[in-house]
Amino acid sequence: MRVLLLALAATFFHQILLSTSQVIPAVLAPLIIVDLHVSPAMAGFYFGLTACFALVGQMGCGSFILRHGPLRMSQIALLSMALGMTIAVQGSPLAFILLAVIGATGAACATPASSQLLGRWSPPRLAPIVFSVKQTAVPIGMLLGGSLAPTAAGWLGWKGTMLVAAAACFVFIFVLQPLRARFDADRLPSRAFRLGDFAVTMRAVITTPSLRGLAYACFAFNGMQSIMSGYFVIYMTQLGYDLVTAGYIFSAAVMVAIPCRVLWSWLGSFHLSARSMMAWLALGMAAAALAMAFFTSAWPVVAIEAVAWVLSATALSWHGILLSETARLAPEGMVGSATGGVLSFGQMGSLACPLVYAALLHWTGSYGLGFAVCGVPALFVGINLLWRRKRT
Repeated sequence: MRVLLLALAATFFHQILLSTSQVIPAVLAPLIIVDLHVSPAMAGFYFGLTACFALVGQMGCGSFILRHGPLRMSQIALLSMALGMTIAVQGSPLAFILLAVIGATGAACATPASSQLLGRWSPPRLAPIVFSVKQTAVPIGMLLGGSLAPTAAGWLGWKGTMLVAAAACFVFIFVLQPLRARFDADRLPSRAFRLGDFAVTMRAVITTPSLRGLAYACFAFNGMQSIMSGYFVIYMTQLGYDLVTAGYIFSAAVMVAIPCRVLWSWLGSFHLSARSMMAWLALGMAAAALAMAFFTSAWPVVAIEAVAWVLSATALSWHGILLSETARLAPEGMVGSATGGVLSFGQMGSLACPLVYAALLHWTGSYGLGFAVCGVPALFVGINLLWRRKRT
């Protein structure tokens, strides 16, 4: 149990740092857009590019995790994010492209690596709760980024804020180093990376019905999460809120996801099937996304926050139950690869939805329409999961 708690603590704080760093460009996007003199629709291009390279990282990280160990790959994820954010403060569109390439590719290895580590040390009955507790680090990181980054930017500017986040990632690399001997003891130094690993990872997911269903859900859920993370603060500023207030509205909504991640996994472990739990989460996020389309400056902040809470409780809270289910269904010794494969479909959603959103914003000028359209895949997933449950 002591080793499990140590592994959980290491992956938990590691994920907080990465989550905070990843959300900072979205939270500070209104400042960055003005400083770089680019269109708000370009934010969709950036987040789509991020998802594209995260997809590459997750599809190809399985062999690296086995060769170097999950803890070493976690350190590499932190280093990649630190380097990417340091480059981004050069303040050009090309610098942010490099952040997407370097930061996203490396950071994408973090969740498969942590799943490999926690899957090794977690008792099967405790796995859903352990994975959910670890995954609460994501909304906590988003909460920290949403609440602290606007204030920090007021003192340091957006460049200084990103440099502070990069420094924190770099320091934590050395904090993790003493744990490597224990947590990477089962690594396979002879395991080599092959281009065929991409096909093997995807084939393992596509040809396994249980994993395939999780992959489709991950596509819809991750796509909706990317839209909320990337465009919610910008949407609020377009409705007339200043950046600090918009950041706090976002942070207050994200807070809901912290207990919900554990709650949904507890319900999905002891009271409902994982499939039923994910079906209701899908329908909830689709309904909230539709409501987002009707926001106007006349809406009271309480009503906006209520809708945001529902979206957060669904689109930001599915991870624990989906990841623990993936680990349970993965072939022996292949938790990291299977997780990477399922999450690859999620990255496809994170790639497709921001690009669709950016195109709709460019053509219509509507920030709300993109939320409604990007909620459609979640609606289909929810209906499909409920229909299959009734058939079985």
